[in-house]
Amino acid sequence: MAAFWQQRGRRQEHGGLGGVIDGLGSVFDVLLANARLVLGVSGAAVLAIATLAVKRLIDRATSPRDEGDPKAEQKTLEETWQDLALIKTTPKPPKKQRREDLSEPLLSPARPLVPGEAQDPRACSAPLGAPRVKSSPLRCLTLQERLLSHHSSRLAVPEIQVSLVPQLARSISTQLQNFLRSKCPELPFGRLFLSGALLDGLEVLAADHIHLMLPVVLDAGLWSLISGEDTVVRNPQYWMIKRVDLGYFPRGCSPWDRFMVGRYLSSNVLNETLHKMLVASINWPAIGGLLGCVIHPVVASRELKLEVKHDQVELSITLFPVVEMEDKVLLAVPPEGLVENLWLESFYRAEVSKVKELDAGDSGARQRCLRILNGVCRSHPTLHKLGGSPVTHVILHLSDSGSDWAEESLADRFQQVLEELVACLEKGVLPSYFNPKINLFSGLLEEEIDEMGFVLYRAMSVPELLL
Repeated sequence: MAAFWQQRGRRQEHGGLGGVIDGLGSVFDVLLANARLVLGVSGAAVLAIATLAVKRLIDRATSPRDEGDPKAEQKTLEETWQDLALIKTTPKPPKKQRREDLSEPLLSPARPLVPGEAQDPRACSAPLGAPRVKSSPLRCLTLQERLLSHHSSRLAVPEIQVSLVPQLARSISTQLQNFLRSKCPELPFGRLFLSGALLDGLEVLAADHIHLMLPVVLDAGLWSLISGEDTVVRNPQYWMIKRVDLGYFPRGCSPWDRFMVGRYLSSNVLNETLHKMLVASINWPAIGGLLGCVIHPVVASRELKLEVKHDQVELSITLFPVVEMEDKVLLAVPPEGLVENLWLESFYRAEVSKVKELDAGDSGARQRCLRILNGVCRSHPTLHKLGGSPVTHVILHLSDSGSDWAEESLADRFQQVLEELVACLEKGVLPSYFNPKINLFSGLLEEEIDEMGFVLYRAMSVPELLL
């Protein structure tokens, strides 16, 4: 009876657990048969080793042990640890590449294929089902191409501003001219006219400011010029306008005598008088309603400035009283400080005229280079004080050195201007093209010079940083 139950137990053991083992074996066989297609060669090898080890563990656990062999259980344990070690020491398949890893640079670039050299087919093999993407060669733009593209696409002023801003500014100047004639008929103001880079084709990015010039007509027999070098400021860029022959023509003979301080025509007194008129005497809401805009005089500014808001543009207009005597153009822009009788000499008209004359003579790209650099300085928070006259005078100095300014040499000239600016900033001196005694950097702080020099020094090796 005992033998019967022992045989029945063995049949149930073989019939139950054995059936399960046979089922697992068939599953492993199916996995191994399809592993190469799913996991590749290396993945299938790893799976085969792991499966073999597991099957050996199951076989040892279910096979009848020899009761007469006392080392059978110990041997089974030792072989089991060996099988587990085999699984742990099996090399892992390569990790599947993630999407974010595709943006990481390779450790070493692929060696270009030499013509006539046989290519390893394994290097060209692609995974099954992977779409083939037609690669297009990357094209690196040269500095010349980037400058031309930058000039044509990013510096252009919107057409609506080009047409509307001068028209709006002329309408405002007409209203201001009529007011001055009715309010101050005894003062011989000349006809107001517009000035600025927009009218000369040198404006970039946006036409949001323009200058309105108010001529102050003086009798040359009653006034004369004194250079700033001969005054306490020792600055040749400024001039004083002195009243002469007071013994023969006493005070009051000139309508401008009311603006004198001592014996000099004071730019500060004239500006203060005009500022009061702009702020308190002119009905700007009525003029703005007539012109379809809103006009506000800037009260807190030392300059004579108007802020204009239109549906399509926002404009800043700065009024400059100007005196033209002895081939000099003097603006009522006194320096900050106690000296209030000084007039600033302006070279803007001569700068623009000279640049256009040189370009017309050799079909040069000076104006294009100037527009690019003005755009760079205007958009860069550190370089904004370099735009305009300093860049123009550097270009004029380089033009005297016999450099080639053809359009094909734009990149070379652009880098040369940067190098010249850095050299001038290192010395802290940029001589005026029209008067070498004038230092165009004299109004800059030492910290500003250092910051601008650092930015341009970096751009000398990589000019694209400025574009």
